[in-house]
Amino acid sequence: MVQIHPVQALPVNSCVGEVKSSPYVTTEQESFTIWMRSLVYHSKGCTVFDSKGNLLYRVDNYDSKNCGEVYLMDLYGEVLFEFQQRFGLFKSCEGCNSTGTKFRLQKNFKISPRGSSSSYKVVMRSSKDDQQSCYKIMNHGSVFTIEDGSGRLMAEVKKKQSTNIDGLYFGEDVLTMVVEPQVDHSFIMGIVIAYGLLKCKL
Repeated sequence: MVQIHPVQALPVNSCVGEVKSSPYVTTEQESFTIWMRSLVYHSKGCTVFDSKGNLLYRVDNYDSKNCGEVYLMDLYGEVLFEFQQRFGLFKSCEGCNSTGTKFRLQKNFKISPRGSSSSYKVVMRSSKDDQQSCYKIMNHGSVFTIEDGSGRLMAEVKKKQSTNIDGLYFGEDVLTMVVEPQVDHSFIMGIVIAYGLLKCKL
């Protein structure tokens, strides 16, 4: 039976006594499986597995007709990010966590050559020091990447392909997310959810 989540764990760092500032940040590249389905019957959402196949994040939208307010939760049901869509002149999606960190995702409306990639801008503000950081989503067809303000790759999301059968994809609703080292994957998931809401995928 084909599994939608990875069955092999990534290599473990051999450094002893290393202190991690967050459980969502590691020193190695990490791979996740995003299943664009909710585990709750008759509700929209998505489910995220780590490289060992363990449930890590979930989004459950019990009101499928209204995506105005959606929550990203960990496996215990603790809310990590709350999302609200804004329907003004330019549609956007805002995310906020319990520490007061907020970000807004909005499409860049620039005239670009036919067939080129489209992009979305993410602006994050922290309530602690009032600093502002900018990120960018680059959409390349079925693949999109998340970059920081300097253009450094932070994560890549694409359709999941079987590791056993070459050329076999699991469908439009099963994705692979690869997060680079020293990047908070809970924040990356927040951006992915906001992007999915703007694209009407949740």
